[in-house]
Amino acid sequence: MEEFKKEDFVEDPRYKQCNKEALMGIGLGILNLIWWYAWGYGLGSTSPEKYTYVFGLPMWFFMSCIVGAILFSGLTIVMVTKFFKDMHLDKMDEDEI
Repeated sequence: MEEFKKEDFVEDPRYKQCNKEALMGIGLGILNLIWWYAWGYGLGSTSPEKYTYVFGLPMWFFMSCIVGAILFSGLTIVMVTKFFKDMHLDKMDEDEI
C-alpha cells in the first residue's frame, strides 16, 4: 500500500472558484433576507390606517415581496453571468493542474 505524503498533494484549483461562488450566493441570500425584513417589518409595523398603497398592495408588501423578488432575481442573473465560471467537473489530469 502506498503511503500518502503531504508534499505530493495538489489541491484542485477549481475549489477556490467554487468557494468564491458559494460565498457570493450566501451573501446575496443574506442581503435578500435583510431587504425583506427591513421593508416588511420596518413599514409593516405601523397601523394599517397609515399604510400607503401601490397597485392596491400595502407599500411594505410591495417593496419587500414584489420589488425584492424582481431585484434579487436580476442581481442573481448578473452575479452568475459576470462572476461565475463555467468549468467541467471531470477529473483533472496532471497537465491541467
